[in-house]
Amino acid sequence: MSVLGEVLVGLAILVGLGGIVVQVLPGNVLVLGAIGVWAWATGGGAWWMFTAAAVVIVVAELGQWLLAGRHLRRADVPWSTLVWGGAAGVVGFFVVPVVGLVLFFVGAVFLAELLRRRDAAAAWRASVAALQATGITILVQLAGGLLATAIWLVGLYLT
Repeated sequence: MSVLGEVLVGLAILVGLGGIVVQVLPGNVLVLGAIGVWAWATGGGAWWMFTAAAVVIVVAELGQWLLAGRHLRRADVPWSTLVWGGAAGVVGFFVVPVVGLVLFFVGAVFLAELLRRRDAAAAWRASVAALQATGITILVQLAGGLLATAIWLVGLYLT
């Protein structure tokens, strides 16, 4: 692959890593897709790097669900509450650019839990737990994306 191609792959990986943090783009899909394009264009040992990156990203994606789910179960927050929060977050993203996603997500989780529990303090604790679970997913996804990026960088050096 040419140097320009490798730079473009690196830029796509950076966009993917940004998507993980901002939670607007499917970050790890972009990271793995960019590494896949690099492996396809480079061939040979690059496929081993792609395979290693794919394993890391799959483990991170599964791990985020397990860790966040465990955290939410301990806080007694049902998945239905998160569905309401997620739907409201999507609407909020378009209604109030940049901050609307978080504001609407927290507001919907709080409202859903207030209706379910009939206790404002408990509803607020559930909202905080939902935000913490979101943070856990971001950190686990970012760790997977960064490790996959490191694997790609090693592959650049070796191939």
